[in-house]
Amino acid sequence: MAYVLGFFAADGYITVNKRGGQFWCIQITDKKILEQIREAIQSEHKISVRVRSGNESTLYRLQIGSIEMCENLRRLGFSERKTKSLVVPNVPEKYFSDFVRGYFDGDGNVWTGIIHKQRKTRNFAIQASFTSCSKVFLESILERLAMYNFDGGSVYKIKENCYRLQFGTCDTLKLYNFMYNHGSHLEDSLFLERKREVFERYGKLRNLRW
Repeated sequence: MAYVLGFFAADGYITVNKRGGQFWCIQITDKKILEQIREAIQSEHKISVRVRSGNESTLYRLQIGSIEMCENLRRLGFSERKTKSLVVPNVPEKYFSDFVRGYFDGDGNVWTGIIHKQRKTRNFAIQASFTSCSKVFLESILERLAMYNFDGGSVYKIKENCYRLQFGTCDTLKLYNFMYNHGSHLEDSLFLERKREVFERYGKLRNLRW
């Protein structure tokens, strides 16, 4: 459930209709992971489809009506206007890697490529990052990760009301181990395969053993 909570922190929201009905929703472009999330929370709710025009990807939405669940989310710090006020909930240590992986799958990115192209010695690097409109949220993640021997990482502003937490190669490899090899077994975990594959390809190219 910590993964689902992390994913909700990235791509979820709470809504209240005119009749007082309360719903929590996740809306994304990846239907498969949304189906896995629905299975994880043992829900039978329908996943709605929104086809968009042009080259925009189709959106899939899971919406669940539950006052109790919405109140629980609020107590964890997820209000209706959580975009700028987002905080890291008090996730137990053994589940924190799942929470981070969930948020990474929602609002994280991993990149590989050549850096220092202007120098004689160029490096094939891998970098991971998280984005959020809440600087405090990213700083809190960085502070928690420092407890697991993450030495680097920096939070900086990329545009108005938007921030990025970015890691260099060394800490990105630590992040890989933390998200996919820490705690629960991978075969029992939720994750976006396409993001994990970027880490795996880098490891194969560099002939690394993680």
